Amino acid sequence: MTATVPPLSDATLPEQAGQSPEQKQSQPKQPERKSAGHVIVDSLAAHGVKRTYVVPGESFLDVLDGLHNASIETVVCRHEGGAAYMAEADGKMNQLPGVAMVTRGPGAANAHVGLHTAWQDSTPMVLFVGLIPFAHRDREAFQEFDIKSWFDTGAKRVMVLDHAERASEIVAEAMFAAMSGRPGPVVVGLPEDIIQQEIDAEIHPVIPVAEGGMTVSDWKALKAALSEAEKPLFVVGGNDWTQEGATALTNWLEDHSIPAAAEWRCEGTIPFDSPSYVGPIGYGRPKPTYNLLEETDLLVFVGTVPGDVITDGFLVRQDWAKKNFLVTIDPSLRGRSGPVSHQIVAKPDSFVRDLVLMNLPAREQWKAWTERMRGEQEKFAALPPATPTDGQARMDTLMANLCASLPEDAMITLGAGEHTNWAHRYFPTQKYASMISARNGSMGYSIPSAVAASLAHPGRRVVTIAGDGEFLMNGQELATAAQYGATPLVIVMDNQEYGTIRSHQERHYPHRVSGTQLKNPDFALMAQAFGGFGVRVEKDADVPAALEAALRAIDEDKTFALVHLIVEQRVKAY
Repeated sequence: MTATVPPLSDATLPEQAGQSPEQKQSQPKQPERKSAGHVIVDSLAAHGVKRTYVVPGESFLDVLDGLHNASIETVVCRHEGGAAYMAEADGKMNQLPGVAMVTRGPGAANAHVGLHTAWQDSTPMVLFVGLIPFAHRDREAFQEFDIKSWFDTGAKRVMVLDHAERASEIVAEAMFAAMSGRPGPVVVGLPEDIIQQEIDAEIHPVIPVAEGGMTVSDWKALKAALSEAEKPLFVVGGNDWTQEGATALTNWLEDHSIPAAAEWRCEGTIPFDSPSYVGPIGYGRPKPTYNLLEETDLLVFVGTVPGDVITDGFLVRQDWAKKNFLVTIDPSLRGRSGPVSHQIVAKPDSFVRDLVLMNLPAREQWKAWTERMRGEQEKFAALPPATPTDGQARMDTLMANLCASLPEDAMITLGAGEHTNWAHRYFPTQKYASMISARNGSMGYSIPSAVAASLAHPGRRVVTIAGDGEFLMNGQELATAAQYGATPLVIVMDNQEYGTIRSHQERHYPHRVSGTQLKNPDFALMAQAFGGFGVRVEKDADVPAALEAALRAIDEDKTFALVHLIVEQRVKAY
């Protein structure tokens, strides 16, 4: 006969037998257990990540499962390049690394374009890449690749989660690495089998990022240089600002009648209408602004360095007798060209915090110098006539009508191409992070960045200008805009060619057009097919009404809108 054994209860467990209720309560609480993939999601949430841009893959299903009920919004994209661009744009806007997730092999390859943008633009970004199972490594498994060999030269760090219990630590290290020093991209590999393992769900603390600041000797050196200068000039750039820091610097510059220029595609740190703002310095800059770099007797770069674009291919401002102060948290000064008189190791906000304590006497020559350059910028940025002409549609007419209607907090996003010049010249960037662009000249950035900007700032007017060649590189992300309620205004300037390359071609191989001409679809119909508003404009007389209808669709129908502007070839903004 078999005896019946009663089930164990708390009262009969050997380790608890004879314990009082008080003793039972004092037992240490067992840590919660979760899969490593779920812990990764919890760790991202603990760092303040609000959304992640994803193209799903079977290699990181456990992370996707962790996102199912998470506070983090999962934005499903249509191409890994679009997802990476969205994360990179997110990192430019939000003082926190943008996060993208893609699968192994082909997915990682497609995302590489966003990594290069983040690397050259100094943007904090973390790319999670699903990998083959640990046990399959080095056996030419399906979609296997060497993640460190692929990304090591274009990322600040490349890490692989080979031990599940380090999941939260790896996230904290990746976020820290992306933000510390000169910001940039970090890649984290997630082996499929490792992220499924159950571990203690304890979250690694956020690692604080040093911001630097002016030492006493820095402060004295800068004050002495400013006191001696007759034509000082600040150049502001990079993505490492806050609005508070940008406002404080603007006020200080205006109080001292000191001018400031913007790094190429970084407009908005100093407001467009500030009496101290003297325009952008980069490709296509007007000659008076170009001449600034040689004419000034003291350059102070804040948040950036005099690199290739600013110095016109390492040619301008190369005389080591010139005075250049470089304010950057990167002690290596990577990308710097020309003389260095003094480096201040600081992020922009901490530098400005110390700078505003510096009171300098009023200088009449500073006022005259700033007013002269400000006058040049005002002439350059004066809007063209809003009244249409009798001929073909013109970007000048569109920009005149658009800019006059924009609210103060409007944002512009840009990829690469001659179509961007109208924004550099006319768009009224009034706040920090009101121009989100690819300074590495990457095409295909306009639509993904506009989607990311609209999702991050749903109450703001987000405009993007895309070239016809650029639009078709990631135009499919309009489907992502429709799915998640992003509402950018998309201007497609269609001149039926890769315009920038054609310009170089005409300069070096005149009258031999080759490999630059395009035949395009009706982009307005594409926008409608994706669920938004689209209008095709061929005549300049139709521009104001088309623009008004597009803005009305955004405001009333809560959708994105696209204006397909057919312009002449070889059209120029300046």
